[in-house]
Amino acid sequence: MTISFCLWGFFRPERRDAAHNLIYSANKTEGHFPQHRIVWALMVLGFVAHSASAQSADPLLPGLKPPDVSLDWKRLVGIYEYYNISGDSGHERNVSKQTVIFLERDQHLFLQRQNDTKKLEEIREKNETVLIADSKGRTYPYAEHHNAAGNVTSLLYLKEYFVRVDGGANPGRPFQFTPAHPILEHRNEALTASPPAENRTFRKPDLVELAPLDSGIHLDIRYATSNDFLGAPVYTEARAFLQSPAAEALLRVLHKLRPLGYGLLIYDGYRPWYVTKIFWDATPQEGKIFVADPSQGSRHNRGCAVDLTLYDLKTGEPVEMTGGYDEMSPRSFPNYPGGTSLQRWNRDLLRRAMESEGFTVYESEWWHFDYKDWHEYGILNIPFEKLGIGSATK
Repeated sequence: MTISFCLWGFFRPERRDAAHNLIYSANKTEGHFPQHRIVWALMVLGFVAHSASAQSADPLLPGLKPPDVSLDWKRLVGIYEYYNISGDSGHERNVSKQTVIFLERDQHLFLQRQNDTKKLEEIREKNETVLIADSKGRTYPYAEHHNAAGNVTSLLYLKEYFVRVDGGANPGRPFQFTPAHPILEHRNEALTASPPAENRTFRKPDLVELAPLDSGIHLDIRYATSNDFLGAPVYTEARAFLQSPAAEALLRVLHKLRPLGYGLLIYDGYRPWYVTKIFWDATPQEGKIFVADPSQGSRHNRGCAVDLTLYDLKTGEPVEMTGGYDEMSPRSFPNYPGGTSLQRWNRDLLRRAMESEGFTVYESEWWHFDYKDWHEYGILNIPFEKLGIGSATK
């Protein structure tokens, strides 16, 4: 039994307990448990412990990768407005309103209220009903209402209801709004405008096209399609560029992620200044925290910002994040506490990988990363069609 007790010391307490239970159960049912089987059980548990430890030891990984949850739960988690209507139709009515987040953590569902972000209230979901307890422990059933895609859009119990207010109500569609004026008008005006003057010396631009650099880089250039937040294309070509040092750093990120089973899906890179002006002019006031002010220029305009996500190398599909690309809601914040554990893990893995090579995440967008040398490059306004193949500015 010497080997058995040597192995025993390597286990964390919970794994020692699991091994003890395995041996105890066998003794109870068979009356004995051969020594070689004890050693075998301990070695198996030790291998599992070693594998988990090796995974968590990778500096890029934000802890052990959590398991996924059911589709029903993923269709439920999100941001809701809670309404409580008191009074009846014949008298004056009072309506109280509060923002809440439904989220998953450690295979449990929780509710987090906007006025108490440190407290999580556990809830349950069963048969298209969400069970929520009040402060006295009484549980109330809120019936789920779904859209055609099966996603929860609201919950209702008598005069109380939750209404979904994030983009998850229609995850199959991008976040979109209708500009006050046609995009063509905004484009024509932007093309005749000039970028802000910058009275300093910058490094010579050296834009590099990303797609030819590595087969692990995939493109989904939304702004070249109507599948963007404006509902109309603003790019003339579906291409992505970065300044050479930023492109080299991005390749290093990819090479770190590839052994973990992930590639990089690029949404946007260098952005001509006139497109930034289109975005600003077309976006309503409440959405302007998500777009750059053209009077200041954007780090995208300098070729040192990239919008991206992870994709699974086995399936080629993007991994799930807490919110959609270009979604103008709190789900886009890098520290948004909602979503599922796996979605947050994916988001944090992308952030850790990018930060390991000199990128910094933008405070309002989990997908937007600025390269450390952005201030060394000036604002550019060169349309894609005037850039060369493979490398750019000449």
